[in-house]
Amino acid sequence: MTKPFSMFAGWRADVPSSIVVALVALPLCLGVALASGAPLFSGVIAGIVGGIVVGLLSRSPLSVSGPAAGLTVIVFDAIQSLPSYQVFLAAVVLAGVIQIAFSISRAGILSEFVPSSVITGMLAAIGMILILKQVPFAFGYEKEFEGSEKFIEADGGNTLSSLWDGLLDRLTPGAAIIGITCLVFLFVWDKVKPKQGPFKLLPGPLVVVVLGVAGNALFAALIPEWALGSKHLVQVPVAEGFDGFVGLFTLPDFSHIGSAALWITAATLAIVASLESLLSVKAADELDPRRRSTDKNWELLAQGSGNIVSGMIGGLPVTSVIVRTSANVMAGAETKASAVLHGVWLLVSVALIPVVLNLIPLSALATVLIHTGYKLASPALFIERFRQGFTQFIPFIVTVAAILFTDLLIGIVIGLTVGFVFVVARNFRSAITFAVDGEDCLLRARRNLYFIHKYELQQELNKVPDGAVLVIDLSSTNYVDLDNVDIINAFIKGAAFRNIEVHVRGDIADRTAPMINAPSYGVRFA
Repeated sequence: MTKPFSMFAGWRADVPSSIVVALVALPLCLGVALASGAPLFSGVIAGIVGGIVVGLLSRSPLSVSGPAAGLTVIVFDAIQSLPSYQVFLAAVVLAGVIQIAFSISRAGILSEFVPSSVITGMLAAIGMILILKQVPFAFGYEKEFEGSEKFIEADGGNTLSSLWDGLLDRLTPGAAIIGITCLVFLFVWDKVKPKQGPFKLLPGPLVVVVLGVAGNALFAALIPEWALGSKHLVQVPVAEGFDGFVGLFTLPDFSHIGSAALWITAATLAIVASLESLLSVKAADELDPRRRSTDKNWELLAQGSGNIVSGMIGGLPVTSVIVRTSANVMAGAETKASAVLHGVWLLVSVALIPVVLNLIPLSALATVLIHTGYKLASPALFIERFRQGFTQFIPFIVTVAAILFTDLLIGIVIGLTVGFVFVVARNFRSAITFAVDGEDCLLRARRNLYFIHKYELQQELNKVPDGAVLVIDLSSTNYVDLDNVDIINAFIKGAAFRNIEVHVRGDIADRTAPMINAPSYGVRFA
């Protein structure tokens, strides 16, 4: 019998990875709130709820939840169109209820039909986006740290123009020095990190944060013009005392429960959040070195519960987020304790040490994301997919390009479309072989026969000459649909008039036999 909380066995080993995820999550939570037009602290609330509530309920060992950049446009439009932010929170709560209804109806199974080439393409695209989006911040680009996945940005620019501006036009010497130093450290740390001793659990990103804070303090003392100002630092809301901290939370307003706009917003949030969560959890399973499988229907229950709690206390909608999940895996997490603890660290830090958090340079945190992005989009992954053939490589590379030049959700839809085209194309390949030797003929089904194989089956049967002995070999199938059974029946009925002897071979024949009037037409089941 499974012991209670056995999923947290060995949780102490996940403390370093949880710290890494918290460091990655904090600026992204603030950035998503900023891009959504919501109070900054609402993003932090969603991060805390995604870690603690969803983390405790989810059965995914590695997935990390929180506010998602993929929902920013929907959230921004909803906040602008609904009467108040409190009414929007009511929509978040209702979205959670709808997600629980999805769970009960077992909608999570839909994620199992996503081709692996699309999943790996999504991961590689996220890795490239992290690199392209965060390099400007590593060099001191003075712009809101939004963590957006869109190619076209809110100010009319795009990912590439921001990269150009950040590297050439708006480079900040202090941030650039900190960023380069931290990035070099992370890659070197991968090579020299001790396997034994007190430093084996020391997370590189934590060292990077200390280096960033110390470096900026050094600049302030020695080269003041290179010291980083507030635009280049984390900006966590600082509350005045306990009452001020409690005042950062907001209750929902259900007075507009009969509003169509409220329900439309809730349904939209539920559908998009569920899709993003299912794909992220699927990706987490792909990244998991132990290849554990997550119950997707239960995941919808966990996500729905998280949205109910987040909406009730003033937070943004939560989903499973691939960036934080990837950082969690790359940091060496083994159990769901890492996700839960990251939520605890967020809560403790914003409640007790917000002033300290506001000393962290964004350039240092950007290098953590760049490092994670490189691991997700390594050249070896592209080479591996290419070697698997064009049926795998083309959906993969199309997904990567589509996400890079649109956004996550649109790119996934394009990738899925191309992936399914290749799946259908593979099923249209010849499923039947036909051979003839004098009067002996063999028709063999190489796999299950569906309605798309009707034409091929009919064409091969038309090749059987009069007076032949035909063996229909179905031994490689476990399913032949009724359309193909009807074609076989029709051929058998005419076989007697053409002096054709028919033999049907395979276990499927026993199941097909009751549907075929075999005895009258000389059919024998081998």
